[in-house]
Amino acid sequence: MMKKYSITKSMNMHPKKGKRIILEMTQIHNRHGYCTLGEAFNRLDFSSAIQDIRRFNYVVKLLQLIAKSQLTSLSGVAQKNYFNILDKIVQKVLDDHQNPRLIKDLLQDLSSTLCILIRGMGKSVLVGNINIWICRLETILSWQQQLQNLEMTKQVNTGLTLSDLPLHMLNNILYRFSDGWDIVTLGQVTPTLSVLSEDRRLWKKLCQYHFAEKQFCRHLILSEKGHIEWKLMYFALQKYYPTKEQYGDTLQFCRHCSILFWKDSGHPCTAADPDSCFMPVSPQHFIDLFKF
Repeated sequence: MMKKYSITKSMNMHPKKGKRIILEMTQIHNRHGYCTLGEAFNRLDFSSAIQDIRRFNYVVKLLQLIAKSQLTSLSGVAQKNYFNILDKIVQKVLDDHQNPRLIKDLLQDLSSTLCILIRGMGKSVLVGNINIWICRLETILSWQQQLQNLEMTKQVNTGLTLSDLPLHMLNNILYRFSDGWDIVTLGQVTPTLSVLSEDRRLWKKLCQYHFAEKQFCRHLILSEKGHIEWKLMYFALQKYYPTKEQYGDTLQFCRHCSILFWKDSGHPCTAADPDSCFMPVSPQHFIDLFKF
């Protein structure tokens, strides 16, 4: 039977963690008015979530997935909310100079989708006036230009810097990255980090973390001496297979209470064993919850 959900949003004040947003999803049968992706998107407080560094990447990934395949499913209100959040994300990146690559990728996917939808207006189901969508596309192009012109300001710091750290600590930092582009970027900071970022063992471990052995065999890249080029392998495999996603904080779904909530905020579950009822919800899973 087709799953349908109604939702209720409630706010709770946690003494240590502040405002907590809970999205209650009640499964119902044989009646209309069930929750859509747009409705859920409106009710969850993503505007506040992007201010939390632990949740920022999660929200950006969710917006990127919506841009790729779910834009036409959003209502007019949800569209407005989507672009308001996107505007806040862009301004945040321009202000603090953090995570520019993530938002650049998101805007590239969004602009590509909009170009296709606008050209096919009349054939595709795109809610809203064509002129509004053209204005939104122009706004996206403006954001892309601003991010392209973004210059990282050199900070004057008399304290400890990366150059002052011993080699084993620098290695430890590099081995904690799960994104190859972060390793490449950090390798550009100092000559020492450049050498460390080319370590074959580092890239081998990254490949083994994200991909299966069978996938290695299908896309094996060898050097002239017959050694596996793990760095090249990583970026080649990334084109064919999804990498594992890591987020500081994620949405969770309580099977007992049918509630969505942020993991770090928690929720007062009434089950005898609450932890057994909690299920992590990836950005893709969040979207899948509303596919009927």
